[in-house]
Amino acid sequence: MTVHFPFQNSYSALPDSFYARVAPTPVAAPRLIKLNRPLAVQLGLDPDLLETPEGAEILAGKTVPAGADPIAMAYAGHQFGQFVPQLGDGRAILLGEVIDRDGIRRDIQLKGSGPTPFSRRGDGRAALGPVLREYIVSEAMYALGIPTTRSLAAVVTGEHVIRETALPGAVLTRIASSHIRVGTFQFFAVRRDTEAIRRLADHVIARHYPELLHAKRPYHDLLAAVVARQADLVARWLLVGFIHGVMNTDNSSISGETIDYGPCAFMDAYNPAQVFSSIDEMGRYAYANQPRIGLWNLTRLAECLLPLFSDDQEKAVAEAQDILGAFAETFSAAYQAGLRKKVGLFTERDGDEALIQDLLDAMPKNQADFTLTFRKLGNAAGDDGADVRAQFMDPATFDEWAARWRARIALEPQSAAERQAAMHAVNPIFIPRNHRVEAVIQAAVKDDDYAPFEELVKVLAKPYEDQPEYAAYADPPLPDQRVLQTFCGT
Repeated sequence: MTVHFPFQNSYSALPDSFYARVAPTPVAAPRLIKLNRPLAVQLGLDPDLLETPEGAEILAGKTVPAGADPIAMAYAGHQFGQFVPQLGDGRAILLGEVIDRDGIRRDIQLKGSGPTPFSRRGDGRAALGPVLREYIVSEAMYALGIPTTRSLAAVVTGEHVIRETALPGAVLTRIASSHIRVGTFQFFAVRRDTEAIRRLADHVIARHYPELLHAKRPYHDLLAAVVARQADLVARWLLVGFIHGVMNTDNSSISGETIDYGPCAFMDAYNPAQVFSSIDEMGRYAYANQPRIGLWNLTRLAECLLPLFSDDQEKAVAEAQDILGAFAETFSAAYQAGLRKKVGLFTERDGDEALIQDLLDAMPKNQADFTLTFRKLGNAAGDDGADVRAQFMDPATFDEWAARWRARIALEPQSAAERQAAMHAVNPIFIPRNHRVEAVIQAAVKDDDYAPFEELVKVLAKPYEDQPEYAAYADPPLPDQRVLQTFCGT
């Protein structure tokens, strides 16, 4: 039987200036190393057929399935604050779109599938390590309940790519509600192509915000909707200790999904200034800077949309500024509500923000692990808190704070068991610890051993559940296991 993809392609029906038509470059000997079977079913695909040699050839780009309309999307972007007028998919090709079982249109994209007109002298390929990292982290984010692109499959190509050294080549099949970015709008704005901006905005509204189709001011409302989604997304990142690493405008999704997992990382010890990315030398995308950068990126989007707001530039700017002004309040509301849940508060009272901030201030001074502090705080709702005290170099610091916290939670009627269950539902015990991800990559690259990868993916699929047999995966790294830098992989 032939692998069937029920493609319905809307983006490739837009004008030719939106993309370049290009097919994936065939590879030598594709071998499937991981298929996300539940996601395949959700997309209306047959996982058994995808696991055949024919399926591996499609997922590696060696064979283009019937109905596909392969394109590399055009976009621009601010990279670390510097504008580049043409970027585009330099190593990714959008095969097409399918409607999933929930009626949602989803992109199927091959990442690492060969050069495109946007490759800028690159080989268009991906190394195995970054492919595994994106598979692990994107699927972990999904399990954590955070909007994200997904990973359908990882395939080794049977070829090597040359980076600092020769590395196994691989292709990731990425699924997204779309790959439209702030940088996609910037591509047309810098060319002063207002009609293309309008076509793109109309496409985005129809695809992602259909409730705006009959709005009186659809483009104003589009900006407001993207602002709301991005503010909520960044709040969710902070609540699990996630650092994107490269929040360029070309890595900022219009749909509100986390996209482009390059030098991303989860914090171990809490540090608001934490940076892992090897290319972020100035700390532009540090953990605590992410809300500010999110708004900066949205401001660039607003600039692109100004011609659709009004012919009166001054009026258009004022209207955009008013919409952007909602970011801080939306972010703060989502972040503070999330923090209250993390410390087990069911109601909102004066002094709550200060109480929570006191804990956050104490954690970096005591090198407290972000994930385990909040997870074990849930246990402390019903015991003496010994486990969470152990996260602090000076346990007396926690004791002082905990006395005030216990007085606060005593004002609410929930039982200790109810509070613990609620806290455990929002405070994961398992995250993609950097040292674990690195160990998985090394086993695969050096020994062609994917058992550690499979086990880590299995554990991370249930991040909020105690899994006693895998308890070691919750442990922070030993000093000699700490990962101090993560890399982009291009």
